[in-house]
Amino acid sequence: MSATSSSTGKNELRSGALGVGFIIFFVVSAAGPLAAVAGGLPVGMMLGIGPGTPLLLLLVVGILLLFSVGYTTMARHVTHAGGFYAFAARGFGGRMGSVAAALAILGYNAMQIGLYGLHGVASASFAKEVLGIDLPWWVWAYSALITIAIFGYRQIDLSAKVLGLLVVGEYLVVLVLDIFIIRAGGDSGLSVEPFAISSLSNGSPAIGLLFCFASFIGFEATTIYGEEAKDPKRTIPLATYVSVLLIGSFYAFSVWCMVEGAGAGKVVSTIQGLSDPTTFTFNLSDRYAGPWLTTTMSALFVTSVYAGLLAFHNSAARYFYTIGREGLLPEVLGQTHPTHQSPHTGSVLQSAIAFIVLTVFVISGLDPVLSLFSWLTNLATLCVIALMSLASFAVVPFFRRLKDNDEGALSTLVLPIVSGLMLAIVLVLAIVHFDVLTGSSGVLSWALPALLPLAALVGLVLGMRLAKRDPGKYARLGTRKF
Repeated sequence: MSATSSSTGKNELRSGALGVGFIIFFVVSAAGPLAAVAGGLPVGMMLGIGPGTPLLLLLVVGILLLFSVGYTTMARHVTHAGGFYAFAARGFGGRMGSVAAALAILGYNAMQIGLYGLHGVASASFAKEVLGIDLPWWVWAYSALITIAIFGYRQIDLSAKVLGLLVVGEYLVVLVLDIFIIRAGGDSGLSVEPFAISSLSNGSPAIGLLFCFASFIGFEATTIYGEEAKDPKRTIPLATYVSVLLIGSFYAFSVWCMVEGAGAGKVVSTIQGLSDPTTFTFNLSDRYAGPWLTTTMSALFVTSVYAGLLAFHNSAARYFYTIGREGLLPEVLGQTHPTHQSPHTGSVLQSAIAFIVLTVFVISGLDPVLSLFSWLTNLATLCVIALMSLASFAVVPFFRRLKDNDEGALSTLVLPIVSGLMLAIVLVLAIVHFDVLTGSSGVLSWALPALLPLAALVGLVLGMRLAKRDPGKYARLGTRKF
């Protein structure tokens, strides 16, 4: 059955399958709460502004809330599993929609595949220290790939239930550590110094901002579940705002507790003194709670990364599905499973790409964290920031052309432009400091960012090819009228 037959309803995602809670679980798991608190944010404190990181997190929440205004306003008028792609196509037309499609495919696949490196190392370390099982990191990575391929192939709510259990555990274990630190009064008494404006003048605020922003990647995926959501005009905006506030408040509070636990004046030197900065949070757990909590956190750190793998797999599969469904890629990708109504072909393709890239890194003997994880996830961060900026700007022309537009200028003009400019600045900062993010000042510092314009070019070619082959379908990109 071809994608064009979807008018029968047999080749569509399962409508009404997801409520607000399930979608929130998907996006907060993609953001990786424990992976961020134990992995990325300690490094961000070390390279950024140290004790002022909680304030930076609140600033990022503010930027994302500004972005969410236009994003969710447009989402009430555009229900489409293509997310950023659909927004760009509806706002700027087929060419920019094709560009956004290529960037989304590159970004979400890079993020998902990069996480296999961190998951493999975390799993191998936990298995060796706690279970006495000593296996190479890639054994655990391939094991995760197999199970995620199964979950992604099957119906969506199976994945949602798994993610729900894992995410609740992540939040609970970190909050338990927070409580222990507060009860002990921290290292030298609790204070609000980390939220002082003066802290922004310390260290490198730009680098700290980038690490904070990267910790939120995944929240923006609410719109790609619009076709499967219950009452999407209400569900998607609510899930977006709740996700930003939930993730942001959790990060800001927990990082504040971590700063207080180490001591505001000593947090940077403490992290710098560790051979592995990602052990900082676990050391605090040993100090304030005990080995029992540290072991639990170590286990949930593994599942946190696994949850992120599963969430980004679902995102990538849905982008393959929608872009294939509308003709930019082979239409076989735009078919759903006859029983599960999942984007099974896109899911299989994503799993195959992950297997190939993972195998290349394994055979090459490259470091799973410093190479596979660092290179690909930071490349993905660039893609998502670019897509968010593009989506913000797309809100303006979309509503200017919309007949019977009853939305206010603040949500359709002013705030989208402001957030688009802010995100563009963040993107420039990310590119300028990409050598810090990747840990490489050589070829990789420009070669990986160069993949973005290359992907954009590929997207333009795909769009032009579709326009020549089927002008009608090209004109309907992003509309679900296929």
